[in-house]
Amino acid sequence: MASSIQETPVSRRLKNVKHIIIVCSGKGGVGKSSVSTQLALSLRGSSPTNKVGILDIDLTGPSIPRMLGLDGHPVHQSSDGWVPVYADGEERRLCCMSVGFLLKKKEDSVVWRGPKKNGMIRQFLSDVRWGDLDYLVIDTPPGTSDEHLSLLEHLAPVHSKLSAVIVTTPQAVALLDAMKCLSFTRATNLPVLGLIENMSGYVCPCCGEVSNVFSTGGGEEMAKREGLKFLGSLPVDTELVTLLDAAEGDHSSNAGVDESTKGFGLWERYQKTPTAPLFSKIVEKIEVPLRAES
Repeated sequence: MASSIQETPVSRRLKNVKHIIIVCSGKGGVGKSSVSTQLALSLRGSSPTNKVGILDIDLTGPSIPRMLGLDGHPVHQSSDGWVPVYADGEERRLCCMSVGFLLKKKEDSVVWRGPKKNGMIRQFLSDVRWGDLDYLVIDTPPGTSDEHLSLLEHLAPVHSKLSAVIVTTPQAVALLDAMKCLSFTRATNLPVLGLIENMSGYVCPCCGEVSNVFSTGGGEEMAKREGLKFLGSLPVDTELVTLLDAAEGDHSSNAGVDESTKGFGLWERYQKTPTAPLFSKIVEKIEVPLRAES
């Protein structure tokens, strides 16, 4: 299989990456980036040896650095390319790259046309020192845009490693856009691991009562109708929202603290959220078929 892959700078850089999971959604506001972050954390945590990378190609709205508590970290250049930022310090089992690391100020806007976006994505894939990874999770912008086409074009030589996860909410408008996302994966022959229904109900932290704020069950019905694996539903989790929003504060208040304890601390705190055990079941459904292919 490997001998049939056309050699390109991207394929050479990613030759030691076993699986590439592209997280996509038909529309914005469905929690795609939080799902990508949880996927990367949970894949790392599912095995004591798993090494995971997360690439943020949502170029105009990079949020992964903040969610991992990495805002303000610089990107270093080595003789072998850009060094990704490690969320778990000395353990070096969870690394990240995002345009957010390249902005002078985190509030600066990214006003780029298609060719510059394409060049940035190519650099992220071919110039970053990803090394040996079990999984590379790629957080994409909402919809199906230039970034998606550029990404798949550059990843064509390693197409056999690619798969996708679609994120939606139960709302009818989100499901309609998720169908467009599914249509895109089919048109580009991108295998879909399954569908996640996010924001499926709200669990009151005081009494435990579940309110279906955005309806519920629509994602599962869509998966069944379209022959997709339904990976699971995730309720609105206020503890998770607080954790990911506060990640930046944790980083800034821990200046001078050992990086390895900081990164591990994020994982420890995540495991205490109500969503964590639900997501571990989702990861199990994702890993089983991928391991079977390996």
